[in-house]
Amino acid sequence: MEDLSASPDSVNSPCVRNCCLDDQDICLGCYRSITEITGWSAADNHQRNEILKRCELRREQRKCGKPARS
Repeated sequence: MEDLSASPDSVNSPCVRNCCLDDQDICLGCYRSITEITGWSAADNHQRNEILKRCELRREQRKCGKPARS
């Protein structure tokens, strides 16, 4: 879910409201780990951008048939 209290300059949540965790506790909708999901609202923009980079890596790994890593 998007953080509705976010300021205009903050990094938006990648949530696509398709929440389902795989065996490694990675969301199949946004590719965040459960820890990244629960910590999103407390993360600053730098941390959020780092999370988004890891999400993209996980998404690409899944496309290639590799298991996602936390």
